[in-house]
Amino acid sequence: MESTVYTCIYDLAFRPDGSQLIVAAGNRVLVYDTADGTLIQPLKGHKDTVYCVAYAKDGKRFASGSADKSIIIWTSKLEGILKYTHNDSIQCVAYNPVTHQLASCSSGDFGLWSPEQKSVSKHKVSSKITCCGWTNDGQYLALGMMNGVVSIRNKNGEEKVKIERPGGSSSPIWSIAWNPSKDEHNDILAVADWGQRLSFYQLSGKQMGKDRQLNFDPCCVSFFSKGEYIVMGGSDKQASLYTKDGVRLGTIGEQSSWVWTCRVKPDSNYVVRHLSIVAKLNVIFTYYCIVLRIKCRELVKKIAIYRSRLAIQLPEKILIYELHSDDSSDMHYRVKEKICKRFECNLLVVCSQHIILCQEKRLQCLSFTAVREKEWLMESLIRYIKVIGGPSGREGLLVGLKNGAILKIFVDNPFAITLLKQNTSVRCLDMSTSRSKLAVVDEHNTCLVYDINTKELLFQEPNANSVAWNTQCEDMLCFSGSGYLNIKASNFPVHQQKLQGFVVGYNGSKIFCLHVYSMAAVEVPQSAPMYQYLERRMFQEAYQIACLGVTDNDWKDLATEALEGLDFHTAKKERKKRGESNNQLFLADVYAYQGKFHEAAKLYRKTGHDSRALSMYTDLRMFEYAKDFLGSADPKDTKLLMKKQADWAKNSKEPRAAADMYLTAGEHMKAIEIIGEHGWMDMLIDLARKLDKAEREPLSRCAVFFKKFNHHGYAAEIYNKMGDLKALVQLHVDARHWDEAFSLVEKHSQFRDDVYVPYAQWLAEHDRFEEAQRAFHKAGRQAEAVRVLEQLTHNAVVESRFNDASYYYWMLSMQCLDIARDNTEKKEEMLKKFHSFQHLAELYHVYHSVHRYMSEPFSSNMPEILFNISRFLFHNLTRDAPMGISKVDTLYALAKQSKLLGAYKVARHAFEKLQGLKIPSRYQDSMELSCLTVRSKPYRDSEDLIPMCYRCSTNNPLLNNQGNSCINCRQPFIYSASSYEVLPLVEFYLEDDISDEEAVSLIDLEVPRVQTNSSWQEMSSAGNISVTLQTLKKL
Repeated sequence: MESTVYTCIYDLAFRPDGSQLIVAAGNRVLVYDTADGTLIQPLKGHKDTVYCVAYAKDGKRFASGSADKSIIIWTSKLEGILKYTHNDSIQCVAYNPVTHQLASCSSGDFGLWSPEQKSVSKHKVSSKITCCGWTNDGQYLALGMMNGVVSIRNKNGEEKVKIERPGGSSSPIWSIAWNPSKDEHNDILAVADWGQRLSFYQLSGKQMGKDRQLNFDPCCVSFFSKGEYIVMGGSDKQASLYTKDGVRLGTIGEQSSWVWTCRVKPDSNYVVRHLSIVAKLNVIFTYYCIVLRIKCRELVKKIAIYRSRLAIQLPEKILIYELHSDDSSDMHYRVKEKICKRFECNLLVVCSQHIILCQEKRLQCLSFTAVREKEWLMESLIRYIKVIGGPSGREGLLVGLKNGAILKIFVDNPFAITLLKQNTSVRCLDMSTSRSKLAVVDEHNTCLVYDINTKELLFQEPNANSVAWNTQCEDMLCFSGSGYLNIKASNFPVHQQKLQGFVVGYNGSKIFCLHVYSMAAVEVPQSAPMYQYLERRMFQEAYQIACLGVTDNDWKDLATEALEGLDFHTAKKERKKRGESNNQLFLADVYAYQGKFHEAAKLYRKTGHDSRALSMYTDLRMFEYAKDFLGSADPKDTKLLMKKQADWAKNSKEPRAAADMYLTAGEHMKAIEIIGEHGWMDMLIDLARKLDKAEREPLSRCAVFFKKFNHHGYAAEIYNKMGDLKALVQLHVDARHWDEAFSLVEKHSQFRDDVYVPYAQWLAEHDRFEEAQRAFHKAGRQAEAVRVLEQLTHNAVVESRFNDASYYYWMLSMQCLDIARDNTEKKEEMLKKFHSFQHLAELYHVYHSVHRYMSEPFSSNMPEILFNISRFLFHNLTRDAPMGISKVDTLYALAKQSKLLGAYKVARHAFEKLQGLKIPSRYQDSMELSCLTVRSKPYRDSEDLIPMCYRCSTNNPLLNNQGNSCINCRQPFIYSASSYEVLPLVEFYLEDDISDEEAVSLIDLEVPRVQTNSSWQEMSSAGNISVTLQTLKKL
C-alpha cells in the first residue's frame, strides 16, 4: 500500500507562456504540465526545504532557493546548470524582467547574478528579507523586510528609496508585488504586512490612498497579467479576489490551512493557490470569472433591467435605478431606491414597482421598500424567469421549471397559471408579441415552438442555446447555437449566418447578442425571410418583413412581384414607402402588367416618363412600336433604342447585326468587342481606319485584337496612327520582330531599355548567353550583364570547360573595368573585382592544360611547358582552390613532369603533398609506384630548370615560399603566355616628372649605336705580365 506524505508548498511560479508550473515542495522542485496537471518531473538538488522559485521572463531558465543556503539555476529542459550559496537560508528569488538578472535574498544579505558575470555580487542588509520584486522596466528592485521597511534598490544594489511602515518590526512586510499594467503612468507597489494591512506606493515612496484593513495575516500578493485584479491568501485560509485598488470582491477558494502562495496563470483568468497539500500534489486550478465594477466599488452579483428600471445586487444591498429622462436614447440612470439587506438568490428580475427573487423552488415578490408582497412555491427547481410585460404593478412573468413545466405568473396574483408541460427541462423561454406562441429551448438544445391556446407543437429546430421572438413581427423568431444565428419566419426553412454568443433579444432588424462579457447589437437584413414569403406569393406578409429593414433593391423586387401577382394594394404601399404618389404613373405600371401596353405608353408619356415606355417596348422586343412611339423625338432616344435593339440582337445570337446596330448607335466599343471576338479582321481594320486618331480607347482595343490574331502589321498601323511609340515598340518586342525594334531604338533612344532588356532575356532563354550579355550591356543593365556572365562562368566550371571559364572571367573583369570607369562610387570595389577576375581567368586558362593532360591519353604540350604550368598553378593554390580546380591533378602533373625532367626534389615534395589528399582510385597504383621510384633518385633539381630573377640575378628554387615572386627582391615573375617560362622583363617606376606619354616615347626610341676602337696594352709587374683590351667608345 502506497503511503501518503504531506508537505507544505511555500512558492509557485508559472513559465511565462503558461505551459509549466514550478512548485516548491519540501526539498524538491516539482514541474507540472498546466494543460492537464500531470507531473512532468521532480527535480532533486536541494538538501533542505525549498522556500522559493522564480521563472525568467524569456522562459529559458528558472531558479530555486532553499533552506540549505543554496540557489540552483535550472534550464527549461529541467537541467541544473549552476549552483551558488549564501551564508543564510534563502527566503525569496526574483528575475529581472528585462535583463534576466537574478536577485536572491537571504536572512542577512541579497545577491545579484546574471549569465554574463562569473561571480555573484552580494550586499548586506540590516534585517531579514522576506520578499522581493523588480519593477516592470527592470531598473529597480524592491525588498520587503522583517523590520517593516521596504527598501528600493537600483540594479547595482544601491538603496535609492526607503519606505518605513508604521508598526515597525511588529508588522513585518510579508509580500510585495509591482502592478504589471502598461496603462499606469507610475510604477505602483502593493505591500502587505502582518499588521493586517494592504497599501500601495509609488516608486518615489509616496503612498497612494489609505491603508486597506485585511483582518488576516497576508502571506502572498499576486497581480493578474494586465494588473486589473489582485489575488491574496494568508491566515484566513482563503484565496480572495481584490481590485487593483485593494477592494475585496469575493472568495476564489477556501482551504483547511493557511494559504502561503497563490499565482495567476499568465494571460488568463486561472488562479493556482496552495497550502498544505499531498506530496503527489494534486494542484488545484480554479476558473474565476471577471466581475463588473461599478462606482459603488463593490462586487456586482446580479443585474436585471426592465424598461426604465435597473436593479443591481451587491453583497449587502440591492440598488434600484431609474432612467434620468424619458428619452430612450439617454442611458443615464439615477438611484431610485436602496434595499440595504443581504439576499440569497439564484435569479433576479425587476419590474416597474417590484423586484422578484428566485431561490431554488421559491419566488418572492418584494416592493422597492423591501416589503414582501407575494411568494410562490414551485413543484420543481426554477431554471428560467422572464418579465413579459403588462401594466405597471401587474406585470406578467414567464417561468420555466426543471421538470418541464412552464408557468405564467402575475405579480399581483398569488396563483400561478400552467401554460403547458413538456418532458424535458427548460433552458430558455420567450413568448410572441400576441401571446399566442411560446418558444422553449430544452436541456437537449432543441428549440420547440407551441401554440399556447391549443398546446400543439408547431415545429422544432435542433442546436439551440437561447431563443427570442421578434417584438415587431409575430411570426418571426431567432435562436443561437453551435456558432450560428438562425432566423425562422413562419414555417419556412431556417436562414443561418455565423454568430458567436447567446441571443437575448430581437427587435425589428436588430438582434442583441451576449458573447462572453460584451453585448452586441447585430443589424440583420430581413431579405431572406422576405423572399421566402414572395416565393409563396404572400405579399402582405412580405411587406411586413420589408418594413423591418431591407435594401432598396429588395423593395423594388417586392413592388415588381406584387404587380406581377396583381396585388396592387401592396405595390401601392411599396410606392408610398419610397415616396412615389403619382396615381397615373402607378396606373401605367398596372396597364403594363395587364398587357395593355399602348395605354401604358400613353400614360407614361403623359406623366413625363417616356423612358419607362421605351424600356417597356424594348424589354418586350417591340422595337417597331418603340420607333413609332419615339417618332421624330430626341436623337438621343433614337440612339438609346438602337442600342437596346443591338443588345437584343446580341442576346439573340445575331452578332453581325448587333455590331452594325452598335456602330449606327455610335457604340464603337461594343461593336469592336463583337467584331474582335468573332475574328472579323477586315471589318475591324475598316472601322479602325475610319476612327479619328483622338479616339484612343477604341483604337487601342482594335490593336489588342489585331495582336491577338497575329495581324501585327495592322496593329503597327494603328499605333502609328495614334502616335503611340511605346506601344509600337512593345508590339515589335512581343512579336519578336527585333530588327524593327532596333530601328525604332536608333531613332528614339529613350526606348533602349524597353527593347534590349527583353531581347537579352529572349537570347538567354534560347541559350545564347554571350549575345544576351552584350544586349544587357547595351541596355545599360550592368548588373544583369554581370549576372549572366557569372552564370555562364559557373556553368563552364561545372561542365569542366575551363578554357571557356577563363574567357568568361576575363569578360567579367572587363565588365568590372567598364563599371569602375562609369561609376565613381563603385570604382574601388570594381577594381578589386577586376584584379580578382583577371587572376581567376589566368588560373582557369592554365588549369585547362593540366586537366586535358590528366583526362586525355595524349597531350600536345611539351613536358617543359606542363612542368612550368603545374609549378605556376601550384604556387597559386596555397589557399583554397577555386571551384573545379583539383589540387590532386595539379600536384600529380607536377610530380610526373618533375620526375621526367630531373627535378627530383620537386617531384618528391609533390608526392608528399599528395599523400595528404584523397587520391582517385585510378591514380592510386601509378602514384605509389612513382613515389617509390623517385626516392631512388638524387634529392636535387636539375640546374637547367632553376629560374633566375632578371632584376637581382638571384637563382630561385623551383618551389619557393614567395610563390611566383623572387625570394630576394620580391619582384613578381612575368611568365610567357604560351610556355610559362620566366620572361626577362623587369618592372620599373617612372620619376615624378616623367609622364606616361613621355615614357612610351622613350621606350619607342631606337637603341643608340656605339662605335668602339680596341687596342691591346701590355703591363708587367713583379714578374707578372698582364694584357688588357682597352675599348674606346664614340657616340
